Amino acid sequence: MRHYDLTPLYRSTVGFDRLGSLLDTLNAYEGDAPAYPPYNIERVSENDYRISMAVAGFSDADLDIEVKEHTLSIRGDKQAEQENSTYLHRGIAARSFERRFQLADHVVVKGASLENGLLHVDLVREIPEAMKPRTIEITTKSDAQTTIDSQAA
Repeated sequence: MRHYDLTPLYRSTVGFDRLGSLLDTLNAYEGDAPAYPPYNIERVSENDYRISMAVAGFSDADLDIEVKEHTLSIRGDKQAEQENSTYLHRGIAARSFERRFQLADHVVVKGASLENGLLHVDLVREIPEAMKPRTIEITTKSDAQTTIDSQAA
């Protein structure tokens, strides 16, 4: 078991307290990582991502997608069916599940679709304009003097 002491980080930074709780959350999920249902996380472009989850046997009414405080939760609740069949082998799981994903800052869910037994959740990173890099023009003292002289005339 790993434990990280982030006290030195908190002494010299402001606003990074979410980092500690994120590490604790990730560490808690690490030991209990469920294997059902299988999923892929794909980077479609620089700011677009897609989570594809195999949900064979689930309809859109059986699935619930929720985003709360940087956590994407996908739940599948399969209602028990009246079985009139006797299975010799049952390999298609029809059990309920809940899968959670931690989202980075500025990542939002764009939409979801269900096709061919795969649930696709599309995500996009939308960086606010104020956080995007910008170029600052450098002026020299002679440029500033010319501007002042032209305004005075």
